[in-house]
Amino acid sequence: MENISLNEIVNLLAVLAIAAAVAGFMAGLLGVGGGIIMVPALYYAFSVLDFDIITRMHLAVGTSLAIIIPTSIVSTKTHMEHDAVDFKMVKSFGIFILFGVIAGTFLAVNLKTPALVLFFSIFAFMVGLFFIFLREKLVENPKKISDLVKNISGLVIGFISVPLGIGGGSLMVPFMRTFGYDIRKSIGTAAAVGFLIAFSGSITMIIGGKIINNVNTPFSLGYINLLGFLVFVPVTMIMARLGAKAVYKIDKKILSKIFGTFLIIVSIRSFIEYLNIN
Repeated sequence: MENISLNEIVNLLAVLAIAAAVAGFMAGLLGVGGGIIMVPALYYAFSVLDFDIITRMHLAVGTSLAIIIPTSIVSTKTHMEHDAVDFKMVKSFGIFILFGVIAGTFLAVNLKTPALVLFFSIFAFMVGLFFIFLREKLVENPKKISDLVKNISGLVIGFISVPLGIGGGSLMVPFMRTFGYDIRKSIGTAAAVGFLIAFSGSITMIIGGKIINNVNTPFSLGYINLLGFLVFVPVTMIMARLGAKAVYKIDKKILSKIFGTFLIIVSIRSFIEYLNIN
């Protein structure tokens, strides 16, 4: 870290600020939590800062979850103004999300960085395909979802979200759309579920890093880097509200395809990184 020039620091902060703005806006607009953008951006920042390769991806994942807490609160409040949050759905997911998060944290702290990078790359590719080809084709005709399906889905969403550093929106929105829910209701509900995942996931990633693996990275609490958190939060909170408001004003078809294409590029870049560090 001592060899980084002032110019490199300025460039790094600029990259983080831009990534935070895009992540926050997309979180509010598309209900994806922003983690799928923040994780690669944070990983890049920690690479520039020469953080230990062993914990680099874990820090990106944990920090992303912490950043999603305030972002999801802002997004949820905005969607509530438009009656677009299904709190019955959120409540039914609650405890099972928590069980999934605990199991997901155990997986995350025991996976090595290359495995986490590969996991993220595959997931980003699949979500990218969803946004490009399927998102707008799903029919809006709400169907009753059984408690068993909700319980299992809550476990799975919580379990997968933590190792990826996401708020679960990338899973929650497709889940609700598959059962015919309105796109805006799906996005608003995903934001609320994202808070549950991010809050519980942040706590477990602190415990996993501090107590289980005894990580002592500078300016970090367990697997949450406080500097990354402080850079991202102000920008993502502002942009999340703007994105959530934009949901009710613009046609998102073209933007969905652009975002999907972006995720495919991120996926390919992450896979190349996996090959380099494996």
